Amino acid sequence: MIWAMNLRTSNTSPSRCAWLLPTVLAFAVVGGRAQQSPPPAPAPSAAPITDGSFIDARGTAHVTRVVPVPHTISPEAQRILARPASDAAVPQTLAQRRSGTDAWQARAGDASKAVYPVAIKNDTIAGVPVRIIDPLTVKPEHADRVLINLHGGGFNSDSGSLTESIPIANLTQTRVVAILYRLAPEHPFPAAVDDAVAVYQGLLKTHKPTHIAIYGTSAGAILTAEVAVRLKQLGLPLPVALGIFSGMGDFSLLGDSFAMYALNGLSGHLDIPDGPRDSEYVGNTNPKDPVLSPMYADLHGWPPTLFITSGRDLLLSGTTTLHRAFLRAGVDARLIEFEALPHAFWNDVKLPESKEAYGFMADFFSQQLGR
Repeated sequence: MIWAMNLRTSNTSPSRCAWLLPTVLAFAVVGGRAQQSPPPAPAPSAAPITDGSFIDARGTAHVTRVVPVPHTISPEAQRILARPASDAAVPQTLAQRRSGTDAWQARAGDASKAVYPVAIKNDTIAGVPVRIIDPLTVKPEHADRVLINLHGGGFNSDSGSLTESIPIANLTQTRVVAILYRLAPEHPFPAAVDDAVAVYQGLLKTHKPTHIAIYGTSAGAILTAEVAVRLKQLGLPLPVALGIFSGMGDFSLLGDSFAMYALNGLSGHLDIPDGPRDSEYVGNTNPKDPVLSPMYADLHGWPPTLFITSGRDLLLSGTTTLHRAFLRAGVDARLIEFEALPHAFWNDVKLPESKEAYGFMADFFSQQLGR
C-alpha cells in the first residue's frame, strides 16, 4: 500500500503548539533520501489541520495526520523531532554526498571520542583497509576478543566507521575493527561482502570464532546478515554473535515503514520507488539471492543476534521482519525498539537514548564474547 501523508501542527493554544510537530510534511513511498539541508518548510497555515484518510480504488491511502512530539522521549530528542524541514528534493551528486558524509563523520567521530575516549589507527587486513579502534584500557581477558563493524552509509559512503565503533570499543573494552569495504556504484554486490569475509578470515588466524562478533548499522546491518550467510555457505565457523541495528533482509520487497518515513523520520523528501531498494548496490543480482537477501537463506543455527530499531525508522519494517525470520528459525534473536526516534539516531552521541542504545549493544556483546 502506498501512503501519501500531510502532517502539521493544529491551530491550538500556544502551550500545546510548543510540543506539536511544527512542520509540514508530505510523503509517499521512499525511493531516495536528500542529504543536504532542505529549503525552509511552508508556514503551518498552508497545511490541513484535521485528521483524515481516503483509500482510493487501487488501495492507495491518502492520509492527513497531526502528529505531536511525544513526551515519552528525552527533551533532547524532542528538540530534534521538532526541527522544521521541507519535503522538497535536494539533488546531490555522489561526490557531494561522499564529501559531506566524510566531513560529518569526522566531526561526529571527534564528538564521540570526547565522550568515549579510544585510540584510532588505520591498517589493512587481508588487503582490505580498516580502522582499528582500541579502548585506552584493555582487560587481560579481553585481549583475544574482537568486534567487527560494518559501517552504514547507503552502500556508497561511510557514515559510521567512527561513530558506530568508538562508543562500543570504549564500553566493551574490546578492539573494534571497522572495515572500509568497497563502495557502490563502482563496486556493487558482492564486493562489500567479499571484503568483510576476507577480513573475517584474516582475523580467524589469530582469534577463535567464539571471540569474534559482527555488527553494523543501516547498510552495515544489512551487510552483517549477508556476511553471515556467505560464511555459512563457505563452511566457515560463524561468529559468536551478530548485531543488526536498523537493517533489513529482503531487497525484493519494501516494508511499510519505508513508505512512511524519510531519513529523519516524519520530515524530508520521499520518492515513489520504481525498482528494488538500493539498485546500484544490487546491480544485476537477483533481489531474492539468499546472500543479498538473507530472508531467503537458511537461518537455522545462527548465533545470538541483537536487533535495534526505532519508531520512526525508515527500516523499522525491515528490521522487525528479519527479526521474526530469525525467531522462526529458532535463533536467539532479541529486539529493542526505541520510541519515536528516526533512523540510526544513535549516531548522535548527545542523545540520552543514544547512550542507552550503546549500553544495550555493549552489554550484549560483552555477554556473548565472555561465554
